[in-house]
Amino acid sequence: QVQLVESGGGLVQAGGSLRLSCAASTRTFSSYDMAWFRQAPGKEREFVSVIRWYGGNTYYADSVKGRFTISRDSAKNTVYLQLNRLKPEDTAVYYCAADGRVRGGVPTSPGEYGYWGQGTQVTVSS
Repeated sequence: QVQLVESGGGLVQAGGSLRLSCAASTRTFSSYDMAWFRQAPGKEREFVSVIRWYGGNTYYADSVKGRFTISRDSAKNTVYLQLNRLKPEDTAVYYCAADGRVRGGVPTSPGEYGYWGQGTQVTVSS
């Protein structure tokens, strides 16, 4: 069982930055794909970014590419999402997700992750 706890959300003006953190309670953190999703009111949960356990490759949704950066610190069992040049349309609850299964392709669907955090609110004002 893996518990994930997000932090770092808040209210920021358009063009500003935030850094989200997700602390994982597992001794095998380095063996999990770690991802961020977000869900705006009335919308489905959508993929934002993932950092693979094998090789550390990173992938981003087109809507955040070049503005957001995902990273992980295995010594702290923590994954980060740096949000830069924020836009009002980035407003959402951001969720951290983890999964240790071996699979091909890039896991971008919520159903491909077995563990979820409680979410942290990011609000971007115009």
